[in-house]
Amino acid sequence: MRKDTSRIVEELGLCDDFKSFYNENKEYMVDSLLCDMLSQKLDEKGLKKSEVIRRSEISEVYAYQIFSGLRVPERSKLLCLTLAMGLDLDETQHMLKCAGYSPLYVKLPFDSVIIYGICKGLSVIEINELLYEYQLETLG
Repeated sequence: MRKDTSRIVEELGLCDDFKSFYNENKEYMVDSLLCDMLSQKLDEKGLKKSEVIRRSEISEVYAYQIFSGLRVPERSKLLCLTLAMGLDLDETQHMLKCAGYSPLYVKLPFDSVIIYGICKGLSVIEINELLYEYQLETLG
């Protein structure tokens, strides 16, 4: 049976002993490396790394370093990769959280443009144009 995050947080707040809490909940903890998660998504979606990198608008060398685990991307660069992979909003939010970044928040103008782009299937270039139009920082 799966526990949702709010239930785990509630248990953490009520626990007297972290060791017991951890042992009871370690199966729900994220233990995958970002590069492994990205590779898994490539496999799930039948995507080629080279094509995703091209669509991401990220430097080829930098992107390959991300996929190999040599570099941890900035939040905006991770978003470029998730957009290029065609991840939906839930998959993108999960990837952001697992990488230690805040999830997209619709009340933030930058994030709302990204969410809109995900929902409409826009490319990185199209999202950057929209961000620029609203005088927001682009994805890079």
